Amino acid sequence: MDLKKINRIFPLYSVLPIAAMLAMNAITYFGTRIFTTGRYHYNIESPLDRMLPVVPFFVVFYLLAYGQWIAGYILIGREKKSYAYRFFLGEIIAKSFCLVIFLVFPTTLNRPEITGNGIFERLLAMVYSLDAADNLFPSIHCLESWLCYRGCRKLTATRLPRWFSGANLVFTLGVFASTVLLKQHVLIDIAGGFAAVEIGLLISSRFFPAET
Repeated sequence: MDLKKINRIFPLYSVLPIAAMLAMNAITYFGTRIFTTGRYHYNIESPLDRMLPVVPFFVVFYLLAYGQWIAGYILIGREKKSYAYRFFLGEIIAKSFCLVIFLVFPTTLNRPEITGNGIFERLLAMVYSLDAADNLFPSIHCLESWLCYRGCRKLTATRLPRWFSGANLVFTLGVFASTVLLKQHVLIDIAGGFAAVEIGLLISSRFFPAET
């Protein structure tokens, strides 16, 4: 294989940080359960959270978010090294906040019984069966989607249509909504994911400042 051609399509300098991000995600989401399983988990639902209905349709946003993340990190990885590293390091820092919080303040919530046998209800039942109701604050779903939106706003290496950024924002907000309308998270989890990204990027910009 011609490494020069591969490097033009996807820079090799982005491979290691993306691998580090995946490793950090596994440690944060799965590794922390080694230490928190069996411990008391806090339910931080607010009265407003309890008022929100379950809307199974939003499972579409919840599941398609994985595609958004893959596409987003590929697009970010194609940018200049300093740009890509700023967002990749910001993600790792944000995920580090999650790791610490998951360990010291494990959270959970009460999921409703799923009624109905439609496609969206069955997909939601699958999500519930595969994803335990823990490691909720901050929301990793919201964290990843917001970071991908932020990272893809000012792409230069990949030419995208003008509507892409707006559509990406709308989809990200749909992901935010899905986390609470599927009873996967509570409202403060969204704020936590958003804050983790913004703080992570603020710190990473000290090492890889934006070009002016």
